[in-house]
Amino acid sequence: MKRNTLRDTAKLLFAVLFAGGILAMTACNTVRGIGKDISSAADTLDPNQN
Repeated sequence: MKRNTLRDTAKLLFAVLFAGGILAMTACNTVRGIGKDISSAADTLDPNQN
């Protein structure tokens, strides 16, 4: 039986990216939480910026 490795690889990549996206979305429960996370990341990169 010949396996379609390209299709299997694409399915695996999609599953990993989908699971990562779900985990990222559940890490901050609301839109406000996403805004705070982005603001915090920006402050970490450049704390002197207002």
